[in-house]
Amino acid sequence: MTTDQGLDAIVVGSGPNGLAAAVTLARAGLRVRVYERNSAIGGGAATAELTLPGFHHDVGSAVHPLALASEFFQKFGLKDRIELTVPEISYGHPLPGGLAGVAWHDIERTAAGLGRDGPAWLNLLEPLVDHIHAIAELTGDTLLRVPRHPFTLTRFGLRTLEQGGPAWNWRFTGETAPALLTGTFAHSIGRLPSPSTAGAGLVLAAHAHAGGWPIPTGGSGAIVWALADDLLAHGGEIVTDAEIVSLAELPPARIVLLDLTPRALFELADGALPASYAASMKRFRYGNAVAKVDFALSEPVPFTATDLRRAPTLHVGGTRADQARAENAVARGRHAESPYVLAAQPSILDATRAPAGKHTLWAYTHVPAGSTRDQTEQITRQIERFAPGFRDTILASYSQTAAQMQNHNPNHVGGDIAAGAVSMAQLVRRPVLSGDPWRTPLDGVYLCSSSTAPGPGVHGMCGYRAALSALAHEYNILVSPDLSLSTR
Repeated sequence: MTTDQGLDAIVVGSGPNGLAAAVTLARAGLRVRVYERNSAIGGGAATAELTLPGFHHDVGSAVHPLALASEFFQKFGLKDRIELTVPEISYGHPLPGGLAGVAWHDIERTAAGLGRDGPAWLNLLEPLVDHIHAIAELTGDTLLRVPRHPFTLTRFGLRTLEQGGPAWNWRFTGETAPALLTGTFAHSIGRLPSPSTAGAGLVLAAHAHAGGWPIPTGGSGAIVWALADDLLAHGGEIVTDAEIVSLAELPPARIVLLDLTPRALFELADGALPASYAASMKRFRYGNAVAKVDFALSEPVPFTATDLRRAPTLHVGGTRADQARAENAVARGRHAESPYVLAAQPSILDATRAPAGKHTLWAYTHVPAGSTRDQTEQITRQIERFAPGFRDTILASYSQTAAQMQNHNPNHVGGDIAAGAVSMAQLVRRPVLSGDPWRTPLDGVYLCSSSTAPGPGVHGMCGYRAALSALAHEYNILVSPDLSLSTR
């Protein structure tokens, strides 16, 4: 099956989607080469020493709600290749007065801790948890496909409309449950309430009570290296320090998959795209951004609510109203005075992340696209509100502004880690309105980044779907290759 030039397929970009695509193609018998502009592979899923020696921080994603639910990772057997710890607490949410909401992996235990809002929590989320495989299928492909589970889609759609609109508070009577839920909505960096943020948040909340929100031992880089090892074992190549600035400079190959944004495709194509498609690439919208800070700590974060000291993931933003105020300020192009902070403390579960007795903290907050403001003080102050003495535990920190996030990874345009605004229109049209949005008009060229369906997250599905499309169109291979560990 190899061409005269020696390569069948080229993948540009070594993030989880690029490597998922490369693995799928290599498993189909193709000779694959991956090009990566940086000296280290992984994109937004790498792990590195950013603060002090011995402290291992996740460069991008830290917690992986979709790692166990992803069709690609299930077929790949990720849980049999690396150690994924599913914590007892999926996520926690500090509130004023030393209170907290806790989303336990056990949904019944969660509801029991929410008092009079416990039944409302169960009524909202339990039907989604009970049908999590159908939810994963619905959200793991382009939204233009005819759903195989219409009743699940209806349940999900009605809850999304409720929580994404003015009625989002009608079922709750207290502050804890809505604040706890809103923390998942705010992952999407968008206006609150809105259908897009509610839909994404409900999926995350359902996974918290289904498979859980696992933490990879050794960091997110363990996922990347599991993919890379499989690719190399099946004859693939990875070339680092290789920035591609034009498609014309690539060696001949029948398939080219780009783990890049529509903007990058437009630039690399050098005017070769048809005018209408080029216009679509230029119209693709990027969202607001994150500013990230990694901390090396002398001890665990001293949260007043002691349950939170056992929560690997935390949403630090106060009440539902507080979070909406902060996120809507960013949506209007302003920095929030009291920002929502998404934090992870993986070292409470994974001793490999820091020297004995020490800890790491990963944290980011949302800012307007392209922001150059260092948010270290704002993040520190917000955590200190709920963990007095936190500032005294900090040994060192490493900050990246939104602009610097793009410098490290150009897919994060303006600091947009989702590689494209997460709006309802753009979830359907990602990046174009098509049943096969990965395929471009250029012969053999496909997009496979988070700018394509099904969108952001460390799930590999964008790369997997793009690779299957390429295999079907370029080689008439209509059946997914075996990705299992047993065939290695």
